[in-house]
Amino acid sequence: MPVPPDSRSEPPATPASAPAASSFARVSLLVYTLLIVYASWYPFSGWRDMGIKPFDYLGARLPYYWTVFDVWTNVAGYIPLGLLLVLALHPHLRPWWAIWPATVAGVLLSACMEAVQTYLPTRVPSNLDLLTNSLGVALGAVLGAACSRYFLEDSRFLMLRRRWFSGAASRGLVVAWLWPLALIYPQNHLFGLGHLVPPLSAFFSDLFDTPIDLATTWLNSAQPSAEQYWLADVIVTACGLTGAALLVLLLMRRQAPRRRLVTLYLLACIAAKSLACALFFAPQNAFVWISPSAVGGIMLGTLMIVGLAWAPPTAQRRVAALALILSLVVTNAVPANPYYLSTLETWVQGKFLNFDGAAQFLSVLWPFLAIWFLLHPVHRRPG
Repeated sequence: MPVPPDSRSEPPATPASAPAASSFARVSLLVYTLLIVYASWYPFSGWRDMGIKPFDYLGARLPYYWTVFDVWTNVAGYIPLGLLLVLALHPHLRPWWAIWPATVAGVLLSACMEAVQTYLPTRVPSNLDLLTNSLGVALGAVLGAACSRYFLEDSRFLMLRRRWFSGAASRGLVVAWLWPLALIYPQNHLFGLGHLVPPLSAFFSDLFDTPIDLATTWLNSAQPSAEQYWLADVIVTACGLTGAALLVLLLMRRQAPRRRLVTLYLLACIAAKSLACALFFAPQNAFVWISPSAVGGIMLGTLMIVGLAWAPPTAQRRVAALALILSLVVTNAVPANPYYLSTLETWVQGKFLNFDGAAQFLSVLWPFLAIWFLLHPVHRRPG
């Protein structure tokens, strides 16, 4: 393993005359904005015109019924948006000067999200939501300005990022950190992301006005055995774990503490999965995802990761892409496990059900983002 001549030496900094923009902040801002749009307009069905102008809610009286939970979730949901807006405006605007345009942009986005909800039967536009979202984006903008010296220009965090990760790793880091968020949504398999069958089945069912289950259709109503379900779960878990871990390894330089970083990353993902199970349903379901097949898939995936940890980057990239593609195929080809469906029905979903749409969207989108990153010619260039 090549070792740098002096591990304490710092990589060359960007010249002060030409400060660099943060690709990580800008890509993260784009993804987070898409998630806000999806969450605000979910489930994207039943559009109708009630004869009410979209911005009439601005002059309406404040809602009579609201909860503290609704208020603080609206505030918390827009804090990252304000923070990312300030960081994304660098270097065109100094952080403290960027607070005002970032806040205005966030308020306008929230106002448009609420206005479009006028045409959705399951959503109600609210001026209280606009106020709390505006407060959240303002707090996030102030937080972004206060924290900018830790993340921009020649900060210690940025120097560490340059020392451990390749120069073109920004987009990959965004994709990597979206994985634990994508795992929040309950899946038929532990790492079975990219499950297109339910949304596509619902789309065609609405289109043809008849119940359609694509998984049952292309399997000709065949019901897999318990052993086949077990094997599918092992394959999907192992391939999903391998693809995500190799993607992270591809972003790192050789002198980085690769094993420790990947281990911490995977432990953070498992913690996020357990916390999501506890919050979405009930605390006693925090570790309901643990099953013999899931444990077997984790062990198999770990062996694959250890064996490929020091393989050439080209081999790692190809194996990661193939693993994610195989996971996608198996996830969408096998019907939902009856045990999983029965367990899902017994869970008591809590207040975080409001984030169901955004979480499902991210869980479907993530494998395609990862495969795009792994196969795109720009990302295959050496860092």
